[in-house]
Amino acid sequence: MFTAFARAFKTPDLRKKLLFTLGIIVLYRLGAHVPAPGVDYAKVQQCIDQSDSGGLLGLMQMFSGGALLQITIFALGIMPYITASIILQLLTVVIPRLEALKKEGQSGTAKITQYTRYLTVALAILQGTGLVATARSGALFQNCSVADQIVADKSIFTTLVMVITMTAGTAAVMWLGELITDRGIGNGMSILMFISIAATFPGALWAIKESGKLADGWIEFGTVILVGFVMVALVVFVEQAQRRIPVQYAKRMIGRRSYGGTSTYIPLKVNQAGVIPVIFASSLLFIPSLIVQFSGSTAGWSTWIQDHFVTGTHPYYISVYFVLIVFFAFFYVAISFNPDEVADNMKKYGGFIPGIRAGRPTAEYLSYVLNRITWPGSLYLGLIALVPTMALASFGGANQNFPFGGTSILIIVGVGLETVKQIESQLQQRNYEGFLR
Repeated sequence: MFTAFARAFKTPDLRKKLLFTLGIIVLYRLGAHVPAPGVDYAKVQQCIDQSDSGGLLGLMQMFSGGALLQITIFALGIMPYITASIILQLLTVVIPRLEALKKEGQSGTAKITQYTRYLTVALAILQGTGLVATARSGALFQNCSVADQIVADKSIFTTLVMVITMTAGTAAVMWLGELITDRGIGNGMSILMFISIAATFPGALWAIKESGKLADGWIEFGTVILVGFVMVALVVFVEQAQRRIPVQYAKRMIGRRSYGGTSTYIPLKVNQAGVIPVIFASSLLFIPSLIVQFSGSTAGWSTWIQDHFVTGTHPYYISVYFVLIVFFAFFYVAISFNPDEVADNMKKYGGFIPGIRAGRPTAEYLSYVLNRITWPGSLYLGLIALVPTMALASFGGANQNFPFGGTSILIIVGVGLETVKQIESQLQQRNYEGFLR
């Protein structure tokens, strides 16, 4: 990886793209530390030191690079865009109009991207309103004595200014991500997501060292680093694993030319769903605690939810979390990969799987293989999301959003691998030494 970056900096046009990407990243991180209007920054820092976040709030805090709880202009980060993208991807299967746009190629993709932008702004308004209302009521931070004083001016005008500022910040983040995609290296939104998560690593690791008891915390610190490297190696191994379905194309004569006669393969990844099932499961499990928080009830049901579904270490929470991850892995794979469509396209262009008849038998075979590899992929997702939490809970009270937890590691490794692949592909396009020889 480091060799690829070193070679890229020696290439003038790639060096410009890398420096442009780094400049956008600096702007993004600066915006993540500028407080929104009407926020008492000193009291926010006091509450952050006294409180802990988990569940969906902790997930959003991670995706915003620590800007959410500090209530900055980039407090919402890229979470509205991620949510809008997932919603549009799910609706593509349900709404025929979106499915037709997806098949139109570049023009249809541009239209879906435009819809994603509109939905991102709408979600930013909703999430910004919820964040400001929660901050005004003092419910944003638990066990903080000055939580209700974070927003001193509770007038409608100040609330509107805060919501508009956060919505504009989300639009600016979306624009910065698109600039990286167009003029930089890699996918812009993925790069910003990578930076947001990586930005929380140093503080979290140092907190583990400060709370450690063996050799002033250095033993716990070193153990966490070692386990982190092992997890990264495991995730890289599984993320690169794939089942290759061989495909052959029959020769066709069109005029005097012969087409086809080639062989290729369909790569089916073991983890076809990526990190989406973990995000879905975390979001769904946060709903019960959210209901209890806003209801203010002290009944038996609310106490039971607080005891079993808030801490993240109770067996009930772990079991339900694991089952939801496995379910959403199968659900997302089912809507993102259509065996019937792949089989029809193969049949249309004269392709076939050796030993399998074209058409319906091919679709059934692809579905059979996909289900078999989704099982280990879904179990891997569940384990990678839960084992770090359980194993590292003794080091600084790690929760489900621990830096070396499943969601953060999956995203960082996935984005890192994809970015390095793009850099290497662009380097190969500019290196003609092998052809000249």
